[in-house]
Amino acid sequence: MSTLETVIVEINDHFWTYLLIPLVAVAGLYFTVRSRVMQIRLLPEIVRTVRERPRAGAGGRKPVSPFGAFTISAAARIGTGNIAGVAAAITVGGPGAVFWMWVMALVGGASAFVESTLAQLYKVRDRGRGGEGAYRGGPAYYMQRGLGRRWVGVLFAVIITLTFGLVFTAVQSNTIASVTAGSLGTDGGGSGWVAPVVGAALAVLLGLAVFGGVRRIASVTKVLVPVMAVIYLLVGLAVVVLNVSEVPRVLADIVGGAFGLREVAGGGIGAAIQQGVRRGMFSNEAGLGSAPNAAAAAETSHPVKQGLVQTLGVFFDTLVVCTMTAFVILSVNPELSGRQGADLTQSALQETLGGWAGHLLTLVVFLLAFSSMIGNYYYGESNIEFITRSRSVMLGYRGLVLAAAFLGALGSLSVVWSLADVTMGAMALVNLLAILPLSVIAFRLMEDYLAQRRAGLDPVFTRDRLPDLTGVECWEAAPAARGARDEPARAEARNG
Repeated sequence: MSTLETVIVEINDHFWTYLLIPLVAVAGLYFTVRSRVMQIRLLPEIVRTVRERPRAGAGGRKPVSPFGAFTISAAARIGTGNIAGVAAAITVGGPGAVFWMWVMALVGGASAFVESTLAQLYKVRDRGRGGEGAYRGGPAYYMQRGLGRRWVGVLFAVIITLTFGLVFTAVQSNTIASVTAGSLGTDGGGSGWVAPVVGAALAVLLGLAVFGGVRRIASVTKVLVPVMAVIYLLVGLAVVVLNVSEVPRVLADIVGGAFGLREVAGGGIGAAIQQGVRRGMFSNEAGLGSAPNAAAAAETSHPVKQGLVQTLGVFFDTLVVCTMTAFVILSVNPELSGRQGADLTQSALQETLGGWAGHLLTLVVFLLAFSSMIGNYYYGESNIEFITRSRSVMLGYRGLVLAAAFLGALGSLSVVWSLADVTMGAMALVNLLAILPLSVIAFRLMEDYLAQRRAGLDPVFTRDRLPDLTGVECWEAAPAARGARDEPARAEARNG
């Protein structure tokens, strides 16, 4: 097992250092420059959009709102990566890794905008969920419909289903079992009675959630995401306040470590950058190709609105939640001792607030990780239905997800995390290579959106606004409605 892990780690290091990190950087910087730094420039518009109410679907069905789609993607974004992932990044890459996570979020906001806007444009009606008012989409769909390469879409669908539906589900389950065992004072990992009990309970709860469909998932995550975020941020804020005198040193360690100013060992900068980018992508998923699956499910009047909403998700995940974890760890345990992962965060909370904080973190991790498991399941479901509509295949997938939830609690986390890095990197590679040529369409949509906003309109998109686009299934409008919508813009043009 140790030999296998060594090989996987070696592959990871070369893959990320020489291929993926340069690609992530080049793509993010290109999107940022091409969009004129939209992730900062359009912040007021981002906040306005996330609060928008959806239009009613046919037959009285209530569609998934922009906020509902935001919480589905946030459920998968905010998970063990925000607690265990940040701790692992600091342990391996030093405090400087946090700085590069920030950079990853700021630059990656533009990547998230492009991929989610494309997902909305190329979404399809989900006949299996009742037709009107229900949609599916994501990278596999814009790879087929935008690039005209279905085989690339199938490849991506397989990778994301394995990564999120199975591997990441096992990671979340294992973390829940680990912190539960730590909270009860027993051995973690696969030993003892805690792991099988936790694994069985998670499988049952996840089964109840996933068989309800996307709207049930949205309703569950709408409750869980705000609760888990508020609890964790309040507890983290309490730790930081109690150690406020350490904040200047923490900031100095983060900035100094990012550029090797405080590093003694050679290669400190490289380790910080690699861990920051890898754990940043694991946490906020910018450019990874996962969040667009949730973005496509929303009912909205213009594709750009969901691109803006998902940009906010990247900022919230990294600049708020991950930063809180980093400050908790670095303000309490600057030497990093011998702990790593969620137990490092757990020990920092207990040292400052007392033993009860360890039990509270167990509850928080459960909420974080379980909501991530729900979002992960949805990503796999959406992509399996891109490949096949077979009910038996879908039932088989659901069974494998529940098995991953159970077995993940029993297994060793180290190899699973390393495998997750490989499959996550493969996802990002395929997705970024697809959205680079397609990004010109996303930026045309952004200009259409901003032109309507300048005209005082609530932006509405229909296919006739960009008639040269092919592969677009939705976004049609009745002639009368289209004429009424365009009349204010035409009147403004006549008036000069």
